[in-house]
Amino acid sequence: MTKVLEDAIEKVRKLPEDRQAYAAELLEQIAAAGSDAFAVPEAHRAAVLEGLGQARIGELVSEGEMAALWKKCGL
Repeated sequence: MTKVLEDAIEKVRKLPEDRQAYAAELLEQIAAAGSDAFAVPEAHRAAVLEGLGQARIGELVSEGEMAALWKKCGL
């Protein structure tokens, strides 16, 4: 296991249980793909594309809102 992965897992251990479950789900999907390319789930892809579209037209959140989100996520 690489040091980067070990460090990431150590950070995930400190997250709330629901975030740990989400991280585990993502790792399971990546592992299931083996050495094939990882297919981003459609719901995630759609959310990223929506966010990029919002950014293109200037619909951005404040730094305070982002700070609150990161705090909520334990980051």
